[in-house]
Amino acid sequence: MGWDEWDQLKSQVAERHTGMQLNQVPVEPGAPGGATDAGGGGTLRHAGKPWNQAADTAGELRTSTSAAKKELTDAHTGVASGAAGLASLGTLTEVLASWEKRIGAVRDECDALEPKLRQVAKDLTGADVAAGGRADAVRAPEGAK
Repeated sequence: MGWDEWDQLKSQVAERHTGMQLNQVPVEPGAPGGATDAGGGGTLRHAGKPWNQAADTAGELRTSTSAAKKELTDAHTGVASGAAGLASLGTLTEVLASWEKRIGAVRDECDALEPKLRQVAKDLTGADVAAGGRADAVRAPEGAK
């Protein structure tokens, strides 16, 4: 490849390149300070409601899996004595143990997840308040925008 060909390729790339956008959100023409049209007018906002709703769902799932595990265990009470001698009894016992383990793991995960989700809502709110306080403490010179 000769230098002329290389220069031609570089110029073609330069003509096609319109500028780098790290966030892939187009900049609004004429927007002050590079504000984007991403729906927030360039303002980051936090809401605790989605985190608390997720925590509520984790709590509900924990409760329902606890009930399902108890119902499954209760439904199998007496099966071993009533099905004694059947070849499938061993398999049934293994399946029961497997399901009890899986349902218990889901229940335990939801139990651990619920308070963490609630803590995220609190932590983000605290971070918002702290950041707002720091921003409010900055004083611009008179006449500056």
